[in-house]
Amino acid sequence: MQTDFLVIGSGIAGLTYALKVAQDCPDKKVMVLTKTQSDETNTKYAQGGIAGVMDFDKDSFDKHIEDTLVAGDGLCNRHTVEIVVKEGVERIQEIIDWGAQFDKEPDGDFKLGKEGGHSAFRILHHKDITGQEMERALLEALKKRPNIELVSHCFVLDIITQHHLGYLVTKSTPDIECYGVYVLNLQTNKIEKILSSITLLATGGNGQVYRTTTNPAIATGDGVAMVYRAKGRIENMEFIQFHPTALYEPGVRGQSFLITEAVRGDGGILRNHTGEAFMQRYDERKDLAPRDIVARAIDNEMKVNGTEHVFLDCRHFSKEKVTEHFPNIYDKCLGIGIDITKDMIPVAPAAHYSCGGIKTDEWGRTSINNLYAAGECASTGLHGANRLASNSLLEAMVFAHRAYIDAVATIKAGQFPPSNKGAGIPAWKADGTNAPKEMILITQSVKEMKLLMSDYVGIVRNNERLHRAMKRLDLLYTETEELYKKTIVSPQLCELRNMITVAYLIVKCAEFRHESRGLHFNTDYPGKSSMVQNIVL
Repeated sequence: MQTDFLVIGSGIAGLTYALKVAQDCPDKKVMVLTKTQSDETNTKYAQGGIAGVMDFDKDSFDKHIEDTLVAGDGLCNRHTVEIVVKEGVERIQEIIDWGAQFDKEPDGDFKLGKEGGHSAFRILHHKDITGQEMERALLEALKKRPNIELVSHCFVLDIITQHHLGYLVTKSTPDIECYGVYVLNLQTNKIEKILSSITLLATGGNGQVYRTTTNPAIATGDGVAMVYRAKGRIENMEFIQFHPTALYEPGVRGQSFLITEAVRGDGGILRNHTGEAFMQRYDERKDLAPRDIVARAIDNEMKVNGTEHVFLDCRHFSKEKVTEHFPNIYDKCLGIGIDITKDMIPVAPAAHYSCGGIKTDEWGRTSINNLYAAGECASTGLHGANRLASNSLLEAMVFAHRAYIDAVATIKAGQFPPSNKGAGIPAWKADGTNAPKEMILITQSVKEMKLLMSDYVGIVRNNERLHRAMKRLDLLYTETEELYKKTIVSPQLCELRNMITVAYLIVKCAEFRHESRGLHFNTDYPGKSSMVQNIVL
């Protein structure tokens, strides 16, 4: 198969980009691949909202920029921050024009929320399912573009480069080129080759590397792992954001239900097992401190008191406010016997967002020619050492737009590998492989990896924990690669392989960072160092 624009991932970044290139190039073919159904993305689970300066009487670009820089703890790229904040308002208006409905006041103005780290009310939201609403609007707009083909249940295995033409490709190879991807079609169970002039990775996050995460099961870091295998540049993977308030349900592992930061923005109070509102002991901003500070505070309270969770108290909210602003959270908690108008919500931190990822420039270009990245899988320089709440959806739209501008210019200028190069790319070779005899070889390795990452590479780290994590990952890597060479590929095996790669990158970057900054807190290096900047692998 061949296409002009290939998009891997159907979240807000992938769909925004696809719509724009399809509209600008109606004579070109756009193909969007997703490994499950089209709406199962990290975007879907974004509850709180999208940050943007909408009220210039009470807010400003300068305030939003400064809030982002403070949260990023000295590692944000200021130029990138200015791009996202200033261009973001226009991108928000575009998705409104595509049909996204954000909550409004009776007078027609948008209801603007406030979350941790923000100095003003600037969060647009749709109740507590903002991401789901934005995803809905984009998928509806997509249906109106006849030159977009959306292919679901299609698992991407690897990026095709000169390596597949028989050339030696290393990190130092100049001008590595992307020709497309190999995919496992889960409906036919066949491996296919898709060639493309331009490819965009919008593969989302990697929260499934940890035992407890707010991310869906699909968030296995596929894009980051594929780029690393293709010898592309990855940076700052040590900065994994743990959302402070995931719903604690005894015995539940895997995806945890997110309790949006907007609950604290509306006045929710964190309390420990004695009922004490403890955040004033950790930060003067109390419950609205940036996420890294709140998550570490909760982690410390749990360890000091020997508890598995703390509580989020919103019993002082009126029932009308709860059912209007947070109906999804209210229903979920009620379903497990918690009436949040009468009972406190048990919460604990869970892996939530990767601030590092595939290194890109200000146009979404990766270190591999004709390969772009946008959304959570990309590292643009916006988030630095810690993401400011509700900046992720904004970043995804801004860089999807910028990638679209550059990609269309490249296509129109003919600056991409000629299609006849693809003729020499071989079909996927599966000779000498067999079906796995025991799935336990895969599932047990997944459990081991999640456990070691949660125990050794979580909110608080030290050198000994990182060393142990790396030793165990080396063994898992060796075992998994041996299994991969002799068995037929499956989504389960490929996801395990990708997660082990991502886990390795997180640990390796953490070992290189001899300081504590933002989301990376190492007790052996409690202070900050002016010598350590971005870590690129």
